[in-house]
Amino acid sequence: MWNAISLTSLRTSIRITWSPVIPTGTSTHSTPYASTSLFAGGFEWEDPTDAFDQGVENPFKNPDLVEGDGAMKIDPARLLGPRLQGTNLYLIGMMGSGKSAVGDIVARRMGTYNFLDTDVIIEKATSMTIPEIFASEGEDGFRSVEAQILDSVHAYVRCVVSTGGGIVCRMQNWSKLQTGIVVWLDVEPEVIMKRIEGTDRPLLQTSDPLGTLKTLLDERRERYEQADIRVEITQDMTVEMVADEIIRLMHDFIDENPPAWKKAKAKAQTEGLDWVQ
Repeated sequence: MWNAISLTSLRTSIRITWSPVIPTGTSTHSTPYASTSLFAGGFEWEDPTDAFDQGVENPFKNPDLVEGDGAMKIDPARLLGPRLQGTNLYLIGMMGSGKSAVGDIVARRMGTYNFLDTDVIIEKATSMTIPEIFASEGEDGFRSVEAQILDSVHAYVRCVVSTGGGIVCRMQNWSKLQTGIVVWLDVEPEVIMKRIEGTDRPLLQTSDPLGTLKTLLDERRERYEQADIRVEITQDMTVEMVADEIIRLMHDFIDENPPAWKKAKAKAQTEGLDWVQ
């Protein structure tokens, strides 16, 4: 039994490898965010230009980016990075809701963001599978490890993070999740069961897995509903369709929740004041 995972183990398990998706014909020398960690006089520092307004707006509201058939001239996911300015995206929801598959797609399409899966990191850090941890330490032990992992993960920026279904069970985790934008993948239990039937999910090793799943959802629903964005997923939606919906809702969310400096700029302009460009 353990009380805490070593920092060395965590650092080894959380590997951030930036691998941008570069459009055909684009020079790697001109790719945005090609280097955000710089070194000056032996000290690492963040490029301050990352914090500046890059003039990127919601592509879904820009008629110049929409083809005649409604298709986009540019993947709107590519424009999320500059608008998010490093803010992490956390995916929450029940087991089997597709957080890992969808999160990986969203991060790859964004190009400047990395994908992290807390369950994968837990298994690497403990050298145990999730079912083994539940069998050895029980659910409380697993939740403690999960909280440690989230505490380390949230220190990183520009990440799409897939979390465990029960990460919302501990209030201490919310302070970490709320440092980013939280997206709830809302899937009906019946749809989830069709996806994960026959798997070794520890919490579903009961005589009535569907009933257990419904009970778990009822217990967690109030926490899930606190997410910034809710994506209702139907049985006929593919992972690509879910990713498209997340990207669209993210752009809308940023429009509705602009950073403080943008609010100040808009207020100054309405009052006829000059704004330093």
